[in-house]
Amino acid sequence: MAISFKGTHFPQDIMLMGLRWSVAYPLSYRQVEERMETREVLLGHATIQPWVVKSSPQLDEAFHQRQRPVWGRWRMDETYIKINGQGSDRYRAVDKTGQPIDVLLPEQRDEHAAKRLLTKAIGRHGVPEKITMDGSAAHEAAIKRYNAEHGTAIAIRKIKYFNNMVEQDHRGVKRVMHPMLGFKSFTAAQDT
Repeated sequence: MAISFKGTHFPQDIMLMGLRWSVAYPLSYRQVEERMETREVLLGHATIQPWVVKSSPQLDEAFHQRQRPVWGRWRMDETYIKINGQGSDRYRAVDKTGQPIDVLLPEQRDEHAAKRLLTKAIGRHGVPEKITMDGSAAHEAAIKRYNAEHGTAIAIRKIKYFNNMVEQDHRGVKRVMHPMLGFKSFTAAQDT
């Protein structure tokens, strides 16, 4: 899948550089603007945000197509993030080596959202042998329901210290989100 930059006024390499800095590092859009100015690219911070919102889903899909196969043992967890002053949870699944499997930012934290993440991840990577979690009732209910509906035998492990791999990933998300003081809209948070 090619990333579409149709209708933009900046060269593709400049846009990709701004996108990378915005998503990968704990920089606000104003800080990205300042870094672009040091490279003699004049643009406003309000120009970068639509790039992130529009192109992040396309980049995510392109990265998933080139991703290595994941291991059969997964870790699942959720973390609290701030959206427009309200709390929300971001669901995340990684394999036992820490390679990302999938991410979901639902509007509500419940069994249905956990099952959506599980179904999406299984659709991309196949059925895992075991899933480790830290005691989330929503994840456990979603896995049991998936097993019952599809006749699979995914083993559930509740071992808190095995989930350190996915917990470390949450630290990176919080680090990138902190300069923005949370997200202003649910759509922007989902796309970013």
